[in-house]
Amino acid sequence: MISISKLLCETENYGDSLRYSQAARGQEHGTVAGRGPVVVWNCTRACNLHCVHCYASASQGRHARELDTGEGKRLLDDLATFNVPVILFSGGEPLLRPDFFELAGYAASLGLRSTISTNGTLITPEVARHFRSIGVGYVGVSLDGTGAVNDRFRGRPGAFEAALAGIRHCLQAGVRVGLRFTINRRNYDQLPAIFDLLEQENIPRACFYHLVYSGRGKAMQNEDLTHVQSRQALDLIMERTLDFHHRGIAKEILTVDNHADGVYLYLKLLERDPEGARRAYELLSMNGGNRTGIAIAAVDWEGNVHPDQFTLNHSFGNVRDRKFGDIWTDPGQPVLAGLKNRQPLLKGRCARCRWLKICNGNFRSRAEAVYQDFWAEDPACYLTDEEIQAG
Repeated sequence: MISISKLLCETENYGDSLRYSQAARGQEHGTVAGRGPVVVWNCTRACNLHCVHCYASASQGRHARELDTGEGKRLLDDLATFNVPVILFSGGEPLLRPDFFELAGYAASLGLRSTISTNGTLITPEVARHFRSIGVGYVGVSLDGTGAVNDRFRGRPGAFEAALAGIRHCLQAGVRVGLRFTINRRNYDQLPAIFDLLEQENIPRACFYHLVYSGRGKAMQNEDLTHVQSRQALDLIMERTLDFHHRGIAKEILTVDNHADGVYLYLKLLERDPEGARRAYELLSMNGGNRTGIAIAAVDWEGNVHPDQFTLNHSFGNVRDRKFGDIWTDPGQPVLAGLKNRQPLLKGRCARCRWLKICNGNFRSRAEAVYQDFWAEDPACYLTDEEIQAG
């Protein structure tokens, strides 16, 4: 994640301590020294919608080998023992698990910060109050546009209004909530409307995801933004973030899954605010770029451990057989070991890029999807050859 608001406006939010600290730099197995990674648990594959870009290829029914309640609690015990700071319940739609609140409450009792990624359509006032009562720290609601645009992505008329109602219920219950928006050619023109929605509805946070070509998202590979559009999108995101800040409107704005964003932001700052650029570079250097397989991990509905939730085709073991910490620190897994020290393995533009210190080779899943080579250059890097080689 790239915190646009932190880098541009020097704001402070919860995740900044995990992303931007001296202790985070150089870690092999976690977010900072003595901590494990943030873990995304895709606790179910079941979903009540059918999103065209779903990385999990979610379906209506629950998977036959889905971890049951007891197995889920054992996983949470393992994560707490490994000192994982945050667990993100995802899916599918995690609220379709009948035991979701039991599991999230158990996680909280272990000292794990529980967060949830949801389509928002199932969040009633009662559900929102339950989030608050068990201490869910954050609810991320996926929206890919307003009105009919979102509904076409979600495969259900009325999905936007239902999700917006869920967001309002969270706000009314005092639960921290934000938007998750995946940018692509179908909704690129919706960015201004999403920023307007943040202000109109008093939504405090938004994460703008770059498209990853996994699950059903593979079929949208040719609908990813062009490099020119990616630059224009970041220009707009930075402009609107600064506008909020200058008007005293507190918002946390992040981009996700493309660490070229950090370099691009730095180069833009360098043109008009050299001191701000220096501060941003220090923070980006602390973060170290993409940390898939280091500070981010995923566990799927069957208990398989993956480098992140978008790279489900690479598995390192199953938590039914071994503890999560033992799997995550196993040097005998070549992909996992490679991710922890990837720079010598990178190829193409990534191998010769002068920004490796703050990008770390960007997103491997996209490289593999396009070139069938896990260590190839990331095709979504929109920096020019001059930008990556000059110096």
